[in-house]
Amino acid sequence: GVPSLTLSLSLSRLTVYTYLSSTSISSLSVSLRDTSATTAQSMAPLRSQEPVYAAAHLCFFLLTASAWMAQPGPVCCDSGALNRRGGMNRAFDMGGGDESSPPSLTSRRDEEAVGTGGSPRYRRALSQEKQMSLLSSSFVLKGDATHNQAMVHWTGENSSVILILTKYYHADSTKVLESSLWRSADYGTTYTKLNLMPGTTIVVTSFYICPTNKKKVVLVGSSINERDQMLFISTDEGSSFQRQSITFIPDTLIFHPKEEDKLLAYCKEGRWTLLQERVTKDKVFWSVKLIFSLADEGLWVSYLYVTCLIQNCSDKMVTAQFLGKIDHNSLLVQDEYIFVKVTTGNRTKHYVSYHRNEFVQMRFPKYALPKDVQIVSTDENQVFLALQEWYQTDTYNLYQSDPQGVYYSIVLENVRSSKQPEENVLIDILEVRGIKGVFLANQKIDGKVTTLITYNKGRDWEPLAPPTTDMNGKPISCKAPDCHLHLHLRWADNPYVSGTVHTKDSAPGLIMGAGNLGSKLVEYKEEMYITSDCGKTWRQVFEEEHHILYLDHGGVIVAIKDTSIPLKILKFSIDEGHTWTIHNFTSTSVFVDGLLSEPGDETLVMTVFGHISYRSDWELVKVDFRQSFLRQCTESDYDSWQLTDLQGEKCIMGQERSFRMRKDTAFCIKGKSYTSALSSKPCQCTEKDFSCDYGFERSHAEVHRCFADFWHDQDSPPEDCHLGQTYKSSTGYRRVISNICEGGLNKQQSAKQHNCPLLPPRGLRVGIKGQMLAVAPGDDITFIVHQEQGDTSTTKYQVDLGDGFRAIYQNLTVTDEPIQHRYAIPGVYKVTVKAENMAGHDEATMYIQVTAPLQEVHLEVVPIAGKNHEVNLTAIVLPTEANLTVFYWWIGDSLKVKDIQTFLSMNKFQVIPLKFSRNLDRFNPNIPEWREDIGQVVTKILAKITGVPQETLVTVVKPGLPTTADLYVLPLDSKPAKKSMFVDKVHTHTVDTKSLQSKYIFVL
Repeated sequence: GVPSLTLSLSLSRLTVYTYLSSTSISSLSVSLRDTSATTAQSMAPLRSQEPVYAAAHLCFFLLTASAWMAQPGPVCCDSGALNRRGGMNRAFDMGGGDESSPPSLTSRRDEEAVGTGGSPRYRRALSQEKQMSLLSSSFVLKGDATHNQAMVHWTGENSSVILILTKYYHADSTKVLESSLWRSADYGTTYTKLNLMPGTTIVVTSFYICPTNKKKVVLVGSSINERDQMLFISTDEGSSFQRQSITFIPDTLIFHPKEEDKLLAYCKEGRWTLLQERVTKDKVFWSVKLIFSLADEGLWVSYLYVTCLIQNCSDKMVTAQFLGKIDHNSLLVQDEYIFVKVTTGNRTKHYVSYHRNEFVQMRFPKYALPKDVQIVSTDENQVFLALQEWYQTDTYNLYQSDPQGVYYSIVLENVRSSKQPEENVLIDILEVRGIKGVFLANQKIDGKVTTLITYNKGRDWEPLAPPTTDMNGKPISCKAPDCHLHLHLRWADNPYVSGTVHTKDSAPGLIMGAGNLGSKLVEYKEEMYITSDCGKTWRQVFEEEHHILYLDHGGVIVAIKDTSIPLKILKFSIDEGHTWTIHNFTSTSVFVDGLLSEPGDETLVMTVFGHISYRSDWELVKVDFRQSFLRQCTESDYDSWQLTDLQGEKCIMGQERSFRMRKDTAFCIKGKSYTSALSSKPCQCTEKDFSCDYGFERSHAEVHRCFADFWHDQDSPPEDCHLGQTYKSSTGYRRVISNICEGGLNKQQSAKQHNCPLLPPRGLRVGIKGQMLAVAPGDDITFIVHQEQGDTSTTKYQVDLGDGFRAIYQNLTVTDEPIQHRYAIPGVYKVTVKAENMAGHDEATMYIQVTAPLQEVHLEVVPIAGKNHEVNLTAIVLPTEANLTVFYWWIGDSLKVKDIQTFLSMNKFQVIPLKFSRNLDRFNPNIPEWREDIGQVVTKILAKITGVPQETLVTVVKPGLPTTADLYVLPLDSKPAKKSMFVDKVHTHTVDTKSLQSKYIFVL
């Protein structure tokens, strides 16, 4: 007969669904998706993730001259996208030499011009000999009034070429319908409209700049009907170009980081040399010799981390390194590190690869339990990241790593975060460019946001000192510790304007930011402040927020008011913001959409982009400061300033550093050969040069003391410690990475040397590539064995595949030797892997179903049933000879999961209830591991202070809040414990547990 399953139950109101898996049980699962987004890239502006295209391809192309078709005449290429202000959503983007398409800028479009606004205040006029002579010239891109986006590329490196692509982007169809190419060879004074193919209308959608040769530009275009797809390649900044026909529509192009003639394409269909199918957009990276990507392995989305050699990527050559599902948005390649996030069950683990070696699980404090992780910085062989812990909603904690990016220690708690549209997360942390180790962060505690600065990579944080006078030189009443300066640390949505804080590598020590004075940061209060000594002293320069542009290494600072009304004035300073001059850069007020200078901020030429009215063409205004500076600076034109922290400490990151500063009386160009660093010398090591090691936290009472967390055993061997090797136990301290202090104090000197013990295998798991649990007879299966802890070099692995196949492997998890097999006969097979060495053993088991695919399922349910009456539900499946079928029943919204525990059965024991201070509840994540660790700590302390043998005490922390526990007192084998003696002892003690970080007090 036909096999069926009948289920009897009582119900009131019921909706029943049943799903049929024709391939594998795992296909019924939906892959987990991180709803809190990152990149921060410094932490970086965290960008929203694009949707995943199931049919996307990863393709490889070699740019060879023989493959190009030469075209007559010059061609203009450019990079970037800028949106106009207003309803048409115009966009402008500049390509500062990135290997990808320049960023897009969306700008507002406003009503008719209403004026220029009030003139800014400035403290004193320039002296007569410093009167500036600026040249401004405007150019209108005629005929592009309907184009609502633009992309710009300024090659830089002594080149006067600027390239602009304007286009009409139709939002409903998500297509570019028109485009124009413009080229300037005189720093933007005039532009020429270019024709890529005379007699043929070409629509260019985007362009890409080679990172190793910024004169090489690749345009992506098509015919007006999209029938013909093509690339236009220029190697001379658009003076000429060549056309390459392609058979697909590239969605993204990625230049090789070192070889300019190699290009990767992410596309939805078509191919050059196909490398990998079903690839996640924006999660493909070059790695010089390898390609990294995330690939979708099946219909039901189970992403794998894939590596393969260029032009040799095939199903046989790629390898999958994780058993769990990889979040398709988690792959990040940054400097020497690769990051991925893997989900197994309901637990998420983060992995890192250093120097492209094997992946290692990232070790955070045991009970951080991260909900989200964002990378802030990977400079100088260290990972600086923001981690949202289980109890946080609108804040993150900042952590620092060891050089390998594996072990992390906390450096700052409760940094403010905000959720942006499209699940984009912004974290209020900013790396100050120009001087390594300096960061700004906004900390949020009890709803109050304050700005902090660190000069030593987070080892110490201090609030910003307020200025002593206002804009007019009058004393202000803001005095520490009740009042400080606070800054907004927001990234600009528009890539052509500065954010609320502006710093540059070319101008170390110079920081301009929008904020306010007071006890906390106030939203929408955006006065402008400046410092030229890296945050030690500040001055107010404007009452409202301005967009900032640095020219000539900060020798000229340009400011344009951030406003929705049209403008025709800009302000500039040649003395680091002490005085400001007003300049009318155009005769007619314009809506300012963006600012652009040559990459590197080394020249004295800038361009203002904008439009006059809602329907007007793009207008570009060139502002040239060059004729105002008649000579190059010499060494006599500079003074020096020394870097110190807010306490006046000169030794920062183990060295004293001084920098050049142009004198107020010097009227000269710093130029391209200018270097800001003047001198540096190492200091002797002190307490401030050391931070807390992994598993340790800084004492609030003793700021220079680090103590072990309650869950951390500082003498335990590291996971990669093998028999015959040695390791040092941590003293609790490690020198701040990149700190170059010499001699003096060495807080790591007392570390003990230990021999690595033979560790038993722990955390053994077995799985199948692709995470299948059901296969058809004859299918090729690859089993993967993973061991989280313990020795692997001397461990033997006994493998039993359940159908008579047995084998013994040595170093199985080290060599990554695949276990490949085929099952010939339908059935359910038990797969067992046993790992064993002299120290212990571990075992992992899984079941795999081998059966012909299911063809049909039919659910029989009575259409009407009485309330609280029993009904029968029957599911019938075909084919009838199915060996084993797994049924998923959704009945109401209640699911139960069973757990099995082993317990000790005794006739006599005592139970004493324990209560804890409410402070402990803040740190209780309500998970079994935490309760077990706390129970062990309490047991050890009670045994020590009462003298009762530890083996007779068991503390069981109960689930839920408030935190409570039961103390079980067991009888000794030889002599039963006396209840009265123990109870009398414990009732006289209130224990302050320093081993619990001095946070928890429990009372018996």
